[in-house]
Amino acid sequence: MKVAVLGAGAGGAASVAELVQAGHDVHFWARSAETLAPHVELGGVAYDGKLGEGVARPSLITTDLKAAIDGVDVGVVVLPTFSHGAIARALADAGWPSDRLVILNPGHTGGALEFAEAFTKAGDVAPPVVEFSTLSYVARKYRPNGVTVSGRARELKAAALGGGKEALDIAAALYPGVKPVADVIASDLSNVNMILHPPGAVLSAAWVEATGGDFTFYVDAMTPGVARVMRQLDDERRAVASAFGHALPNLVEEMKLLGTVEADVTDTDDFRAAIAGGEANRKISGPVSLEDRYYKEDFGHGLLPFLEFAAIAGIDTPVARSLYGLAQIAVGTDYRKGGRTAEAMGIAGMSRDQLLDKVRAS
Repeated sequence: MKVAVLGAGAGGAASVAELVQAGHDVHFWARSAETLAPHVELGGVAYDGKLGEGVARPSLITTDLKAAIDGVDVGVVVLPTFSHGAIARALADAGWPSDRLVILNPGHTGGALEFAEAFTKAGDVAPPVVEFSTLSYVARKYRPNGVTVSGRARELKAAALGGGKEALDIAAALYPGVKPVADVIASDLSNVNMILHPPGAVLSAAWVEATGGDFTFYVDAMTPGVARVMRQLDDERRAVASAFGHALPNLVEEMKLLGTVEADVTDTDDFRAAIAGGEANRKISGPVSLEDRYYKEDFGHGLLPFLEFAAIAGIDTPVARSLYGLAQIAVGTDYRKGGRTAEAMGIAGMSRDQLLDKVRAS
């Protein structure tokens, strides 16, 4: 299969490595020539960790979006979630066909809805979009031309907005472990980062500013108090999911499926022990500042769309509201400006049943 990987961060680099290894013809695109320059010089992506070790060599490395998407069968967007609207508009302008699949790896919360809405507003019918609930890798770019993959999701929840089973089959062929769920609401509300990051981000904000992130986020900052807040936030997530007809596992059970909590964990109610004991995440440092993606991405494009879904479902979410409000004050921003609002997702004014009809339409 010919695939355009759009994004040259750690997730994009890991996707290039996995897809090239699997024998796919890969085009590798990023907007920044500076980011791509080390890969151009090497002729590919150096990788180590869970995917093995080597250099993956895509057939094209480019900053030209039209060249990157020319003749490909599918586009894989591996960008921060706050870029989904912009890349949708860019793809529409570049002539992306409305019948050609786009995969959001990840879509996180509301990604497919925002992408489709932005693409449509750019002047064309939105293509089928498959979104993954979270990124398929735990990965970091410790060097400019390579990626270290410390984890690869064993199971990835995915749903299609348009395209149905055929779209999901293509996604599963590219990314083994894809597990289809009923609709994008189910995949949206399976976004573990929406629950995993905000409690620690808010409650360790002083530590972040004082140390520049010189602590481990999933071990040092996973204190009993943080874990208690996380448990209640997770209960709110599952209540909203239930209102839409979805019975979702708790956060620790979800992370076991992904592989970021160890498979032998039996007490899935002990959030602190289970998460701090996860090998894939245990060495990851805290955010270096309040400009980190944990603040930029997981509130304006995580908790904000979650709160929008909760309002449509008629479920009260006081913990989510409190964390969201405190983060806005601490960071000094209004997450609704440029954030994933109901308007940005094309669901403003909808009832619960209207939203379900939208996401389940073939």
